[in-house]
Amino acid sequence: MSKKTRPKSKTAPGAMRNGTTRPSGRTLGPVNDLEHHLSSDWWRTLFNAMYLKTDGDVVENQDNTRNEIDLLIRATGIETDDRILDLCCGQGRHCLELARRGYRHVTGLDRSRYLIRLARKRAKQMEVSVSFHEGDARKCRLPESSFNCIALMGNSFGYFEHQDDDLAVLHCVYRLLKPGGTIAIDLTDGGWIREHYAPRSWEWIDQQLLVCRERSLSGDQSRLVSRELIMHSEQGVLADQFYAERLYSREDIIQLLVTAGFADVRDHGQLMAESTRNQDLGMMGNRMFLTARATKKRATRKDGPAFPKVTVLMGDPSLPDEVKLDGQFNPEDFNTIDRLKESLAELGDYRFSYVDNHATLIYEMRTHPPEFVFNLCDEGYRNDAFKELHVPALLEMLGIPYTGAGPAALGMCYNKAIVNAIAASLEIPVPMETYIHPDDQAARLPSVFPAILKPNQGDSSIGILQDAVVRTPEELMAYFEKVRERVPGRAILIQEFLEGPEYSVGIIGNPGIGYQILPALAVDYSKLPPDLPPILGYESKWMPDSPYWTKIRYEEARLDEERKRLLQDYSLALFERLGCRDYARFDFREDAQGRIKLLEVNPNPGWCWDGKMNLMAEFAGLTYTDMLRLILETAQSRVLQESGLPASAMRNPETVKV
Repeated sequence: MSKKTRPKSKTAPGAMRNGTTRPSGRTLGPVNDLEHHLSSDWWRTLFNAMYLKTDGDVVENQDNTRNEIDLLIRATGIETDDRILDLCCGQGRHCLELARRGYRHVTGLDRSRYLIRLARKRAKQMEVSVSFHEGDARKCRLPESSFNCIALMGNSFGYFEHQDDDLAVLHCVYRLLKPGGTIAIDLTDGGWIREHYAPRSWEWIDQQLLVCRERSLSGDQSRLVSRELIMHSEQGVLADQFYAERLYSREDIIQLLVTAGFADVRDHGQLMAESTRNQDLGMMGNRMFLTARATKKRATRKDGPAFPKVTVLMGDPSLPDEVKLDGQFNPEDFNTIDRLKESLAELGDYRFSYVDNHATLIYEMRTHPPEFVFNLCDEGYRNDAFKELHVPALLEMLGIPYTGAGPAALGMCYNKAIVNAIAASLEIPVPMETYIHPDDQAARLPSVFPAILKPNQGDSSIGILQDAVVRTPEELMAYFEKVRERVPGRAILIQEFLEGPEYSVGIIGNPGIGYQILPALAVDYSKLPPDLPPILGYESKWMPDSPYWTKIRYEEARLDEERKRLLQDYSLALFERLGCRDYARFDFREDAQGRIKLLEVNPNPGWCWDGKMNLMAEFAGLTYTDMLRLILETAQSRVLQESGLPASAMRNPETVKV
């Protein structure tokens, strides 16, 4: 007889906290059709402290954890220097046990914010190093081909409504594994459960909590649907919630692994668990433990890129540009363009043409639509930074595929206050700031000094000079008027000035396809004269005779695992939420207390040979040409996936409408 129908798991792929739950003190009463009351995404809200209370007899049982890790090590042969991911790690019990045994590169990922925070707290208490991330197992925001072993332990599989989502989890695992890497999966024997589940059960969790469970098979017999009624002896009904799990037989899960590309599937027999309450183990009592290998490397097209003919779209050197020194293209800009063309010429499987005449741009794109555009027009249409988003908008209206962010992402990221608000909603720390509307006649002074003033909308540090850092109300008002004069009609931000180390994170990739996170960059201000504030302002980008141009250096950041994890987590979360595509850069800085805060998000960041993005690529062992190729390949792979067409069809411009 089964005690529980909820699997004794950590957290489902994509799961969060508390389930399809009735408010405290209420219940639906008798229910004839459990499946009718089941939410398709019940896993988003089921897993919290109550879950650990009701299932703690197994999932907080240290003997079970030790036995499961013993089996994982025997079955996979993992060594202490291997990189291991515990996918759907819950409160981190398996990660922490591995770290306790000396495994040095352990990562845990789970959708439940509550459980991830608990895992980090426990790691700190145990003084072990584990990198915990919050995320969805179907589209993990982790570097591709980076793990030797990925484990789905404790029955953490099969919680989605559709089997395609389970397959998406396995595809994600395949992408994250190194060639030859191993997946280990522990899940209930669905065939056995289908025949032996108990329609009703109840148990006392402690002296006050009673849990009653009902269960039935779904209409197509593929899932076990469960209802859990949790009652307190004094407080009454605490939860009335519904959940389900897909029932995989041994043959079913092996076939799914093979479909996802895995080979050498091995069955390591039955896995049992113990209950501290000596209750029937239910779905944890009859579990399968299988391993398989990712034997194939990522497929490459032998017949070349999907779009071999690429049009490079750039700013117009014949037009004024208010951002550049003296308001026009200068020798440094032309040298940068020449270096770009030299590097792209090394990509022999592509044929490049260049378009920089904005007077005829719309006509050319409409009458002679390119096969594919490498959008490097970060100056904006007619060199108007406010019209940077107009270029991809034009390409989208004409159905022309292109690299980089779309118009919505560019528009949002151009507004610093909007980006900071979105970051704060993701619990990413941002500087304290005051927003001054252009119609405001007087500035509201910040509560802390030093502060920095900057236009809310602006590109390439326009309006941010060395005097932008102010330490008194008098300095603030003086620079405030200077900014209004330099960029009239724009809102101004007055932010706390962050004086700690400054970092940049570069990402090349896309959600659901894979990411390459470049090694973080640190800004070295140590050679800057002490009377100059340490900032990357306008002088550092456009004035070659300035100390900011000559004295500032960049180096690979030396970060502990916790800071590295935070920077990557923050960057990936923003990449996805803001709708970035193909590549982006994220800038951060520490405050006086060492807390990392967001400075800026850069979709379509600077592509020049001496820019931050290429410097980070060099830290990863890539040349400038390598980085440009990687961006092109990433964008073309995305377009192929979005279109659903084969590469041969994509080469026919008449076939392509994106």
